[in-house]
Amino acid sequence: MKKTDKIYVAGHRGLVGSAIVRALNSKGYGNIIGRTHMELDLTDQSLVRKFFEEERPDIVVLAAAKVGGIHANNTEPAEFAYENLQIQCNVIESCHRYQVNKLLFLGSTCIYPRLAPQPIPEEALLTGPLEETNEAYAIAKIAGLEMCKFYKRQYGDNFISCMPSNLYGPHDNYDLQGSHVLPAMIRKFHEAKIRNLPEVELWGTGKPLREFLYVDDMADACVFLLENYEGEQHVNIGTGKEISIKELAEIVRRTVGFEGMITWKRDMPDGTPRKLTSVDKLHNLGWRHKIELEEGIKLAYQWFAENVENARM
Repeated sequence: MKKTDKIYVAGHRGLVGSAIVRALNSKGYGNIIGRTHMELDLTDQSLVRKFFEEERPDIVVLAAAKVGGIHANNTEPAEFAYENLQIQCNVIESCHRYQVNKLLFLGSTCIYPRLAPQPIPEEALLTGPLEETNEAYAIAKIAGLEMCKFYKRQYGDNFISCMPSNLYGPHDNYDLQGSHVLPAMIRKFHEAKIRNLPEVELWGTGKPLREFLYVDDMADACVFLLENYEGEQHVNIGTGKEISIKELAEIVRRTVGFEGMITWKRDMPDGTPRKLTSVDKLHNLGWRHKIELEEGIKLAYQWFAENVENARM
């Protein structure tokens, strides 16, 4: 990569894309372009091809996706499959058609089997059944990952992929119908504190184990891979550390300053029982995370509290 390369970040205003833009800017990459959904509908093949024909980006980061938590995935599986497949097919094909120098495709660790070995190595992909509560999204992401691999094999395209673990941080989605667990907790505890409520209700048992990565660490890893990696195999991005949802809730409660009780709605789904990634490959390449969970939650809550009127709610 050259500092003058034109870099298109698809999804540049979301949690992931905005962090990648910040990371690129901090490392001296100033020629970055983005389009909002209103400006460019990535599910429309003709519009995507027209954009690539006119802009001719050198580097593409595909961070645009329809994402959400257990509730959203359970209630809108058709939309999760269709929209993500459309976005990926259009962008990846255009990257090939217009000969971009490098594409980074971002997947998600939910692509791995529900009962994958822990920590999960990259080789665990497609070795077992998926978690039903996010199956549609996972299948779409697996298709994108494999497309990158096939274009690389058949045409020699410099397409690479990474699999971030559970992300959180500035510009997250705090809509309780579509958010992931950590931003949902931040919003629930914050609103309970403001309203002086006696308790907060959370889904499931609190027993599942999850790995969380601050989004700016993820973005730093993405730029690192763009600069240093050209392999066919996808790369996990994570901390290699896990925590139970119950322990996470206590950290968020304490950070927000909510003094009431936590009750668990045990008739609601827990999702995958455990999801810890193996980050040996990334460590061996020379990258490690910097922001630990408690510090990251403080930063995330600070951003939310300062931007609550403008956050995605």
